[in-house]
Amino acid sequence: MANTSTKNRKFKLKPQHITWLKVLIHAISLLFVAILIIQTFNGGFGADPVKGIEHYTGKAALNTLFLTLLLSPIARWGKQATLVKVRRVLGLYSFFWALLHLSSYVSLDLSFDWPLIGEEIIQRPYLAIGAISWIILLLLTLTSMQKIQRKLGARWQQLHNWVYVALLLSPIHYLWSVKSGITEPVIYLIVACALLYWRKDKLKRWLFKLGSNREQKTSMPS
Repeated sequence: MANTSTKNRKFKLKPQHITWLKVLIHAISLLFVAILIIQTFNGGFGADPVKGIEHYTGKAALNTLFLTLLLSPIARWGKQATLVKVRRVLGLYSFFWALLHLSSYVSLDLSFDWPLIGEEIIQRPYLAIGAISWIILLLLTLTSMQKIQRKLGARWQQLHNWVYVALLLSPIHYLWSVKSGITEPVIYLIVACALLYWRKDKLKRWLFKLGSNREQKTSMPS
């Protein structure tokens, strides 16, 4: 009987499993960085390498963001609460790719022409929502350390709920940026909506709290 109960006992992730999982994430991410470098210098991005680099880094940022937000459903479904400990690593890589995506656009496409960059963001809606997503990821990255989490307290969770806005805006940015072949960005958008629907109760509470805080601020005497 004791042997049977041991066999039926559900597998639980241990700290060493989480460590090796983080190592795997680093290894895979660095592999994709290596592929980016090799493709860039070997002409693997075709006749328009700038667009190829932007597309590669943008999709990498989007994929990593989706994986970050998939962790909670997977952890709950598999009853592996410790799995969320790798979420920060994935989140940092999401911003890393988003930073490369922005840097390639600013440097290779617009040659650091800052007035032109401002005009592009104002005139092109897909760039505007892309910039909003990027700023959200930047703020989440800057506040991801435990020391800052403790300092912010409850406000940290309220701030990090803005990742759901980035999750929705990022595939819209992708969809609006393409002139043809919308199937892939539409799939990304559907997956993003599914991830948001899974968190619908949490989103309702967050939006309600945002609305309540806004009402309190507007009702305060000046």
